[in-house]
Amino acid sequence: MHYVIIGQGPAGVIAAETLRKTDQDSTITMIGDEASAPYSRMAIPYFLTGNIEEDGTHLRHQPDHFQMLGIDLVNGYVNQVGPTSLSLDDGKQIEFDSLLIAAGSHAVRPPVPGIDLPGVQNCWTLEDAHAIAARAKKGSRVLLMGAGFIGCIVLEAMIARGVELTIVEAQDRMVPRMMDETGGNMIKRWCEDKGVTVFTSTLVEEISEHNGAMTVVFSQGNPQNFDLVVCAAGVKANIAFLDGSGIETDDGILVDHHLATNVTNIFAAGDIAQGPEFFTDAREVHAIQPTASEHGRIAALNMAGQSTRYQGSLSMNVLSTIGLVSTSYGQWMGVDGGDQTSIVDADRFKYIKLAFKDDVLVGALSLGFPAHPGVMRGLMQSKIRLGEWKATLMKDPTRLMEAYLACTQGAMAAAIAENLAISA
Repeated sequence: MHYVIIGQGPAGVIAAETLRKTDQDSTITMIGDEASAPYSRMAIPYFLTGNIEEDGTHLRHQPDHFQMLGIDLVNGYVNQVGPTSLSLDDGKQIEFDSLLIAAGSHAVRPPVPGIDLPGVQNCWTLEDAHAIAARAKKGSRVLLMGAGFIGCIVLEAMIARGVELTIVEAQDRMVPRMMDETGGNMIKRWCEDKGVTVFTSTLVEEISEHNGAMTVVFSQGNPQNFDLVVCAAGVKANIAFLDGSGIETDDGILVDHHLATNVTNIFAAGDIAQGPEFFTDAREVHAIQPTASEHGRIAALNMAGQSTRYQGSLSMNVLSTIGLVSTSYGQWMGVDGGDQTSIVDADRFKYIKLAFKDDVLVGALSLGFPAHPGVMRGLMQSKIRLGEWKATLMKDPTRLMEAYLACTQGAMAAAIAENLAISA
């Protein structure tokens, strides 16, 4: 049996390791298109801050880890996929019995004149990180294009490097896919209070270079000069190489509850997979590392013949923005026929919003409550019925911890009683 994995990120690595645990004898090949050892993109900001060295971004720190497991690492770009083989850009053909596509995503650059100048960098690969580090010196004028989740992680790194930071976001608030207007604007005000210039509802219209400086023209306000422009305008799944493969795609590769594509023995996982959402079963791309890790494990089990159902991905983000912790889980925007409640203390930068379907928590936002994320996630993923605690939370959503303890202990006690009754 020959298992082939396209991608060396968290989904690919965990899949390869899971396959080896499940199948000691088969051949496993993992293909990556970067020269470095498999690494985590989420660790790049820590490299930029100087908290870790480059090898600290590596997913596995023992140099011969994959060799010891008998996992072959191949470097190259996959340019074509067929039902039983694939081809690399150097012409090499690789046959497979089962294929996992975990090729991830790529940074998006908006169609702005000057976006390809040397002074404009993405922050998505280790190569990007080295280029940013070369320009983002203490006191440098840096423009960050995009205040989404990735942008705000880059923001932390830029602040740590001591730059003079300006942020421009096309939407009307920061982290617009993670926060509603209340939460996004609170994060904006927090950043401004910390000395960061933030423009929302603003576009970059043109970038030019003059005497080593990047002159940026905005849709409102005056042009400004910067030493570096970091583009964090979002990512898209790497699906272009699948043209002609017969594999069904939309925003990503469409997969079912077993992470299987429409083509026999071909699976997908991670940022490239568009799979079932936890509450709705609608197929969505959730480009977050916890989803990628779980995708990789479950896809590998199914590839090895151990039928394992994926329960669906839960949208979840935890972000620290210059010390302000914000969280976003599930259907935080609310659901049809459901109830919502919130509490805001703008002066203290505290905010909680809860969304319910019947008496089940299906979505939540929070700012300034760093102890609550685990509780929110636990209530949602367990789909525990809150009963009378729903009314309590509608009045005071800060009592989430009490509700969690009361409901989970009650559920556990009921399960023990049921097991005792069956045993008797």
